[in-house]
Amino acid sequence: MDEQVLRSLFKWPNVPDCFGWLALDRRGQWRMVDEFAQQHNLPGQVIQHVILNEFISRNYAKDTSGRFFFQNGPQRVFITLAATPWIVRIIPSDQGTQLITQCQTAISPSSALSDENGNIYIVGSINQTIYQDLATQQFEKESCLCVALLHDHDLDHFSELTKLREEACSFGGSWSWQDKQLPLDPIHSEELSKRFGYINQPQPSSV
Repeated sequence: MDEQVLRSLFKWPNVPDCFGWLALDRRGQWRMVDEFAQQHNLPGQVIQHVILNEFISRNYAKDTSGRFFFQNGPQRVFITLAATPWIVRIIPSDQGTQLITQCQTAISPSSALSDENGNIYIVGSINQTIYQDLATQQFEKESCLCVALLHDHDLDHFSELTKLREEACSFGGSWSWQDKQLPLDPIHSEELSKRFGYINQPQPSSV
C-alpha cells in the first residue's frame, strides 16, 4: 500500500465507497466498467495505462469479509471478480520458473484444482494486504492461502507438468513444480469462493 494512500485515509476518512466501476477479468486485466457497461451487462474497457495499472496493483487489498478493493487515495473502489481474486501466469526467470499474479507478486504453490470446464486453479501462499480495522484504518500484510486462476495461455504448459489418474466418477493426479509433485484435485467452480473466502460481486455492508 502506497504511503500517500495511507496518509489520505487519515486526512479524508469518510469518503464513500465505490461499487461496480472496476473489475478484474479472467486474464488478469483491470477493467473500467462505466454506467453504460453496467446497465448493459458489458465487461467494460481494459485499462491500458501502465502507471494506472501499477497503481491499482500496489494498492489492491481485501477486507475481512472477503471483498477485494483498490484503495484509490481516500476512496475504496470494490472490485468485481470475473473468476478469482488472483490471475496467475507461468513466467520463466533467472531464478527459475515462477507463478506470478496480475499484481506481479509470486505464489508459492501447494496444490492445484481443475473445475468442470477444464479451468486450472493454483492454490498456494501469497503476501497480500488485508484491511483490518475501520476505526484506525489499519492494513496488515500477511501470507495467506489463496486461489488463483491460471491464465488460459498457460494451460498447455501446465498440461505438460501433469500426471492424471482417472477414477470412477472423477479424477485425481499430480503436477511437477520445482522438483516436487503437488496434488491436482477436482472442484466445482461454484465451490471456489466459499472455500477460499472471497466475494465475486461485492456489495455495501449492511452495517
